[in-house]
Amino acid sequence: MNTDPIKLHKRGPILQVTLDRPKANAIDLESSRMMGRVFEVFRDDPELRVAILTGGGEKFFCPGWDLKAAADGDAVDGDYGVGGFGGLQELPNLNKPVIAAVNGIACGGGLELALSADIILAADHATFALPEIRSGTVADAASVKLPKRIPYHIAMELLLTGRWFDVDEAHRWGIVNEILPAAKLMERAWELATLLASGPPLVYAAIKEVVREAEDKKFQDAMNLITGRKLATVDTLYSSEDQLEGAKAFTEKRDPVWKGR
Repeated sequence: MNTDPIKLHKRGPILQVTLDRPKANAIDLESSRMMGRVFEVFRDDPELRVAILTGGGEKFFCPGWDLKAAADGDAVDGDYGVGGFGGLQELPNLNKPVIAAVNGIACGGGLELALSADIILAADHATFALPEIRSGTVADAASVKLPKRIPYHIAMELLLTGRWFDVDEAHRWGIVNEILPAAKLMERAWELATLLASGPPLVYAAIKEVVREAEDKKFQDAMNLITGRKLATVDTLYSSEDQLEGAKAFTEKRDPVWKGR
């Protein structure tokens, strides 16, 4: 039996990453470093195009930091690995789509981990919270990300109170893209991943870099980076076989054959 806390399932260009640390899928330093290595390999493998991140079991996606490990000596400011906490939220140059399939409770660092994905699907019984305020700590990544994604006053209320909210509220504020019956969650995640895997990888890479680079820039400054081909992924795209293939396929009224080059 595989007892590793990170379980991988690869099907063609899609990689499913399952955090499976009974009883609650909490993350300690070692599992965070392992996840970082997994997503680093995903990032650098040209054969892989889309990742799905989910939790083992039916109750927890991830509750965040493993407090038992902390009590046993894991430092809260320790080495989380190449991608930061959970291996994903600080991984540089991750230019491929990541889908989070939230299969249960996602709180604290677990919610922050989900927010690190590009698309978030959630089971209809999923619940969320940022309870760090109650233990005297800062939900650091959420404090950066959430006010940029949802109305400021809602983000601040969630951060300042630490209250729980259900999947319907998460969907209403745009935290979650889709709500699925639990039995249909992974089916939908794979359906969406398959659709994305059939798309143009160089375009996805350019979109993700543009979004990152534009985050703290004025509109025209960001546009100048793109039109001036000052971003590596944009320059690669506009010089690629795929760019020409897309135009040819459109004029020939056929599906394009993307090669990623």
